[in-house]
Amino acid sequence: MDYKNIKFEKEDAVAIVTINRPKAMNALNDETVDELHHVFDAIAVDEEVRCVILTGEGKAFVAGADIGELAECDVQSGHKKCKIGQALMFKMEALPKAIIAAVNGFALGGGCEIAMACDIRLASEKARFGQPESTLGIIPGYGGTQRLARLVGYGKAKQWIFTGDIYPVTEALRIGLVDEVYPVEELMPKAKEMAAKIASRGPVAIAYAKEAVNRGINTTLDAGCEHEASLFAGICASMDKNEGTRAFLEKRPARFVGK
Repeated sequence: MDYKNIKFEKEDAVAIVTINRPKAMNALNDETVDELHHVFDAIAVDEEVRCVILTGEGKAFVAGADIGELAECDVQSGHKKCKIGQALMFKMEALPKAIIAAVNGFALGGGCEIAMACDIRLASEKARFGQPESTLGIIPGYGGTQRLARLVGYGKAKQWIFTGDIYPVTEALRIGLVDEVYPVEELMPKAKEMAAKIASRGPVAIAYAKEAVNRGINTTLDAGCEHEASLFAGICASMDKNEGTRAFLEKRPARFVGK
């Protein structure tokens, strides 16, 4: 499929998805959200892809939603917009492959939300984060009220959402929203380096680990550990487990097949 608002590339086992509306600061209009749905559906069934990098073109990662479209929302269309956006975030979280957000600039509103739906968040020194929806008289609608609190705590999430302030990357790093910060010119090389490392690991292990962490954070420790044990038992029957352990004992690199 030819995309209008995103770029899709593959470098070996790594897919690079770039939101490409630089004149609009990569704002998430309905068309862009639809294209992201499509590209993540394609990635899900592409056996060559083992890790994903999501980034933005130009000075922004994603500077929010398209305000012109938001201004036209009524009760029915607003609910529909939220559900489609939330479905994208859930789709990303359910993808059995790691997603690295390479946040190159502004990650505001929907941009902060889509970064939070990724598994790992790397950022440049010029990145800025925030949930400024309250300045428009609305609230986050793509899961921001829920994921931000889970990542940084209820008090800090409420501060960010209530004030609508925009924060430097140093603050995002301090509160745990961002995992690593790099100079601008190092961001993509570092993201690619990490993605290549993840892509070299057992694909079944990455998928199961992602499921275990994501499910466990929303349940009790006992229930999470029980699910972890079930996943561990299942992976013991995989070809990847047999290959990984055999390769270790034979002192050679493993050749994982994702089965």
